[in-house]
Amino acid sequence: MRRLTSVAVRCGLVALAAGLLGACGSIEPWVKPYERERLASPLMQFSRDGLSAKHFEHVREVREGGRGATGVQGGGCGCN
Repeated sequence: MRRLTSVAVRCGLVALAAGLLGACGSIEPWVKPYERERLASPLMQFSRDGLSAKHFEHVREVREGGRGATGVQGGGCGCN
């Protein structure tokens, strides 16, 4: 009984080590460069009224002196 428990513990440790090592794989970008064009589509915007959203963004930029980090601006190749 004691030997069976030892084997079960070893198998569990090997499975745990294999699981941890499997999680250390390389990280790849989730969005491919050719898929960025779809994300830049007007259908993917948060706001339905693009004109008022641009006006609101302009007012916010002027008031706070900050710009950017509001979304995807283009569907380029992503090499920059």
